[in-house]
Amino acid sequence: MIQELVQQSAGVGIGVFLGTLIGLFVRKRSGKTEGLLGGSVFMTASAAGGAALLVMMAIRAVL
Repeated sequence: MIQELVQQSAGVGIGVFLGTLIGLFVRKRSGKTEGLLGGSVFMTASAAGGAALLVMMAIRAVL
């Protein structure tokens, strides 16, 4: 069941990760680094993608 939820929700997690990665990379290049986890764009984007994956898995499990 968990594997099926991960497969169904992976697109959301990847999409949020890539969108956040691009957005934060542009933001960091302009000099705005506040709000980044550990000062890292990759770590912040990974956390956002992981959170989106977990939320989507929970929504799919309930529905």
